[in-house]
Amino acid sequence: MRPNLTKELSIESFNDFYWLKEELQSFCRNNGISATGSKIEISNRIEIFLQTGEIKKPVRKSIAKKKEQQVDLSLDTVITEDHRCSQNVRAFFKTVIPKFHFSTYIQNYIKNNVGKTYRDVVDAWDEEEERKRNPTYKKSIAPQFEYNQFIRDFFSDPKNQGKSREEAIEAWNKIKKLPGNNKYTYSANVGKSLRSSY
Repeated sequence: MRPNLTKELSIESFNDFYWLKEELQSFCRNNGISATGSKIEISNRIEIFLQTGEIKKPVRKSIAKKKEQQVDLSLDTVITEDHRCSQNVRAFFKTVIPKFHFSTYIQNYIKNNVGKTYRDVVDAWDEEEERKRNPTYKKSIAPQFEYNQFIRDFFSDPKNQGKSREEAIEAWNKIKKLPGNNKYTYSANVGKSLRSSY
């Protein structure tokens, strides 16, 4: 049985169960904790609160309000710490890649590759487009989207061929109420995956 999310809850129990973002935000508001940010950021704040009683403030990303300098962009432009995916940057990439847009993959690539150049971004775009042409390609799902990942994995299991989306959702609704992680696994003998033996 899933416990209630209260400040008396142990950190182990908190980490053992699935919580909706709305539940986490409600807990934060009731306990004077900031409820802004991603689900992962909110969960981290709650973990700190449950362990130490400390109310951690969200990290504010300072966005420089300076006028965007008119810099000549080229394939040799270096990605800096304060890089912004602006209209100017999009317009530049469109001159090199006509179908360019700031996909999640490219935004993450830029964010995680400070010091590389726009030429590297173009190469990363081309590599991702090549991967997409493979019939087995699957877009990666960010860790906070546990439901989406579970549904995809449910339908990837050969024993679920022909099952409906309703059955997948029913399996998800069972698994999220049990302690442990919410990943679908093919083996029905591993911990929480007992829930996914459908």
